[in-house]
Amino acid sequence: LGASAAPPRREQDGAEPPGHGTALAAAAERAERAGAAFLLLLEKLEAAKGQEALGVAAVGPALRRVEGPAFVFAVTHGEERPWSTARARAAARELLQRLLRAAGCGSVEEFLRGKEGDEEGRFGAVMGLLKQELTKDTWKRNPASKHVFSWALLHVSRPWLCPHLERVLPPALLLSDDFQEENKVLGVRCLHHIVLNVPGADLCQFNRAQVVFHALYNHLYSREAPLIQAVLLCLLDLLPVLERSQRHQGHGRATSPWDQVLQLVLTHMEAEHRLALRRVYAGTLPAFVSRLGILIVRHLKRLERVILGYLEVSDGPEEEARLGILETLQCTIEHAWPRMPCRLPVLLKALLRLLWDVHTERGPTPEPVRAALLQRATQCLILLDRCSRGQLKVLLEGLQSSCEESRVWECLRKVQESS
Repeated sequence: LGASAAPPRREQDGAEPPGHGTALAAAAERAERAGAAFLLLLEKLEAAKGQEALGVAAVGPALRRVEGPAFVFAVTHGEERPWSTARARAAARELLQRLLRAAGCGSVEEFLRGKEGDEEGRFGAVMGLLKQELTKDTWKRNPASKHVFSWALLHVSRPWLCPHLERVLPPALLLSDDFQEENKVLGVRCLHHIVLNVPGADLCQFNRAQVVFHALYNHLYSREAPLIQAVLLCLLDLLPVLERSQRHQGHGRATSPWDQVLQLVLTHMEAEHRLALRRVYAGTLPAFVSRLGILIVRHLKRLERVILGYLEVSDGPEEEARLGILETLQCTIEHAWPRMPCRLPVLLKALLRLLWDVHTERGPTPEPVRAALLQRATQCLILLDRCSRGQLKVLLEGLQSSCEESRVWECLRKVQESS
């Protein structure tokens, strides 16, 4: 049943062979019949549980044999895909619900990991069925395999995922190493889930964490915003694991992968002109600055150029890049305040220009966004004044008396009144 309901095979490189459209239609029709057969089979097995001559003990092994292929079918056809139809999707969803009921599970997570006290979940059986479909030479031939793998993986969390690490890490790396952006993003999300749900000690064993790091680091040269965002979010959770591992091995902070990643990110940010990528970079930069702490001074020269460049350019109505850069500046001042007084003239000029631009621009930016920009810029000015021991207030005295714009004057007043 599982084989008959599978989508038509593709070439080894994922290309569709001649007549693929006709094969898809035939496969969808077969899937409808296979779904009905799966439902009937589960119905018979459920009915057999109540018969005295058979009972649960006799039906249980048969049900276990059916659960894996039935689950793969349900996930393969449960969502709208080229190889499925509305009737097949309805059968797949009903099959998944009936499968959970027959197994006595209240959720997909419980079905895959096993009940409390039961070490044997169904995830191992599902991965066993997918094993031959997720090798380097076969994973593109069945287009449904990656969806079944990722869907099942994302439903298994800590601590149940760790015993399956050897099975799930290679397919995730295969997906992330593909040339298609869709597969790369899917692979990185799978890697991120593994990083979050596998203990650091297991992840660092056999140098696995370093392998994942190099796979992610290579993606930082990409020009696609969704992929960069997925990679940076994954790195934020992976780098602490690598840092702890290096500390245990006796390596100092001088070899920290945080510095390696931030240096490359800042290099790309400085020359980036695509607004989508600028938003992604600016949104994740505060987390890197906070994590490095005082060691952000290693990157201050380049970081300053990035901050000044991003404050000058509006990135649209929501101003995500500017808001992210203002948060970055605030984190930088808080962590590296001894190095801020010498940068006061440059940063003050950039923040005042931002206040003026936000107040005078008549674009489509909503009022709450303008207020957020003014508030964060004001907070940065207050922090700069504190770390410069009042020098900023002295510089603003003449400016405040000559300022005729009410909103800008209000921001300057808050800086002057701050203690």
